[in-house]
Amino acid sequence: VQLQASGGGLVQPGGSLRLSCAASGFTLNYKTIGWFRQAPGREREVVSCITPSDATYYADSVKGRFTISRDNAKNTVYLQMNSLKPEDTAVYYCATDRPPIYGSGCLNYEYAYWGQGTLVTVSS
Repeated sequence: VQLQASGGGLVQPGGSLRLSCAASGFTLNYKTIGWFRQAPGREREVVSCITPSDATYYADSVKGRFTISRDNAKNTVYLQMNSLKPEDTAVYYCATDRPPIYGSGCLNYEYAYWGQGTLVTVSS
């Protein structure tokens, strides 16, 4: 089970980025995927998750600005981030686990498999 997050970079406040979480060695279709982030000096926090039934959930801090989605044909989950703020600056990670997780519990689940992070910097 391998996950690879990509798409990070430097963006000005108010800008947009789309992160990708690509899977290898397994199919994402039937998995719950979570996006997390960790800013310097802070604890890791959940950002969003998507269940196998494509139900989506978001942390309050990103609700209305971020959108999680999946493309089964590309075996990839995306995190579209709009209206970015300096406080969104962090390393972003995607994660999954073998059993599917349904409902808003996917925001609080202890995922077993993590990809390498991708750095998002929001600064003018």
